[in-house]
Amino acid sequence: MTTPPTQQIVAALQAGHPAEAEHLARFYLQPRPQDENLLLLLALSLQQQQKLTEAVAAYAELTRLFPQSSLHWGNYATALRDLGALKEAEAAYVTSLRLDPANTEQMLNYGLLQMQQLDYLGARETLLDAFAIDPQSPAIRIHAAHACSACRDDYRVDELLKPWRQWLPLEAELQFELARLKLALGEANTVQLLLEDMLARSPSHLQAKLLLAGVYERVNRLDSAEALLQEIIASHAYGDDAVRREIMHQQAMLALRKGDLAGARAWLERAGPRNDGDYSHYFVLAGVCDKLGDLKAALQALEVAHAWQVEEMRIVVPYRFAPGAPILPSAEGRVTEADYRCWPTLSAPSAALSPVFIVGFPRSGTTLLEQMLDAHPRLQSMDERPFFNILVDRLEEQGFRFPQDMHKLDQCDCDELRKAYVSMACTKVPRRWDAQLVDKNPLNMLWLPMIHRLFPEAKIILALRHPCDVLLSNYMQNFRSTVLAMACSSIEKLATAYVTAMECWLQHAQVFGANVFVSRYEDLVDNTPEQTRKIAEFIGVEDAAPMLNFDRHARDKGYIATPSYTQVIVPVNRKGLNRWGRYRDALAPALPILQPMLDHWGYSTDTAS
Repeated sequence: MTTPPTQQIVAALQAGHPAEAEHLARFYLQPRPQDENLLLLLALSLQQQQKLTEAVAAYAELTRLFPQSSLHWGNYATALRDLGALKEAEAAYVTSLRLDPANTEQMLNYGLLQMQQLDYLGARETLLDAFAIDPQSPAIRIHAAHACSACRDDYRVDELLKPWRQWLPLEAELQFELARLKLALGEANTVQLLLEDMLARSPSHLQAKLLLAGVYERVNRLDSAEALLQEIIASHAYGDDAVRREIMHQQAMLALRKGDLAGARAWLERAGPRNDGDYSHYFVLAGVCDKLGDLKAALQALEVAHAWQVEEMRIVVPYRFAPGAPILPSAEGRVTEADYRCWPTLSAPSAALSPVFIVGFPRSGTTLLEQMLDAHPRLQSMDERPFFNILVDRLEEQGFRFPQDMHKLDQCDCDELRKAYVSMACTKVPRRWDAQLVDKNPLNMLWLPMIHRLFPEAKIILALRHPCDVLLSNYMQNFRSTVLAMACSSIEKLATAYVTAMECWLQHAQVFGANVFVSRYEDLVDNTPEQTRKIAEFIGVEDAAPMLNFDRHARDKGYIATPSYTQVIVPVNRKGLNRWGRYRDALAPALPILQPMLDHWGYSTDTAS
């Protein structure tokens, strides 16, 4: 019995012999050149051999002969994408989806093309549409999460990846992408698990090894990081320039952690940026140059870093570049005393049953305070989580205006919002119910109306530090937050953001009569035992002694998802005091803008050294 032609060709493809499949397809096509199945198999055989120009021609012929086939248009689009003809591929995907709007496979392919074109907002929309049709697909959820992550929509990333444990084991590339997304969310222990599991099955995956080495460094397993990096180098299995550059960046980070600043700078300068958009390279280089005392090189690197970051922000948040767009949107609305009198009186938890909030402009010492409090057995922190942003976003989806509509929240609304807050907290930290929760998020200072509405008795610690030191430190940071990245794009804009945030805080703290302890970084450094005693007394916990061991506690925790992660694992020191004085000329344009807050908090610009 003769085997049908198509079965012969499929068998050759399945056996890994695409050249034989091509030969068979061409032979059988001679008497019937418009046979749909034979043309499709020919195209597939060509694509498998990377004969992309010929494959594109074969798929194009299929779309000409069968113009109503979504499958052929989708295959044609993918072949065009592989060839690098991205605009033509986009048009073909659009045609495919017009013919079959619910085809999630083509929606996924189209979304990946949009990511490749840096159309992150379009990719998010396409892939979330695919998710709505097929919410059970791990691939769709992971790729949709990737697009949301590129848009800095981390809450949606978290939601999309919630069932990740049910998906394991995944195909290597999907599991690697899942690990990268979890790292962006600050879940290093999960990332370590995912990568170690994946490498047990795919031990030659270089990108996964490099990512794992980076994770080991972040969780302070420096010996493991170095050993894995040396294993990669010794294998001589890498020939890709991108891999070599990443290895050099990893070596730079390890040199930096060992205090070898000159070595770290040499590695970074030898490596250069990983790609044309790698502004993180320049932020790291600036930090190293600063520590070496080469201030001119540090400022030059920061100028490049912020310029490149702003270009990415134009793609991610184009609306923030509209004329008159506010620097800190959450600080625009203010609650007046007259507004506050219209709020209904509601029941709420006592101070002891409310979280302790640590707020303050970023880089004011909030992470140090958080780690001190977390070291106390009666307190439990959870790193930075934007819970109040999320709660307000949910309300705004229902037409709520923050803070103008705060008076509309009744007892039921507030009870439900508190439940949602506690539920989110429990997803981020294994809750110890005998410990009081510590919520550290610097810019929660802008969400004080919502904090006060839900937890009016809460104790709040305002972290304060010389505004000029704060500005310098922020300007040197690579923030993931789009709001902070935009605010830090220039010294003047950053100073304006600082004053705006402080004015918003001061007005609301006065209107609400908030229970606030002002913790000055300078006082905390000068007399740590005395300041921790005062903080413990304010919170209402006995024996501040455990707080003094915060550095050992932080090292034991492993991953700390803030830029300060290398600083809070060492004892308190004076290195962060008056750093700005060396950069007085660069900060000069910001001083007049800062003056009202310098006066308010009693800081001088005459004593920097």
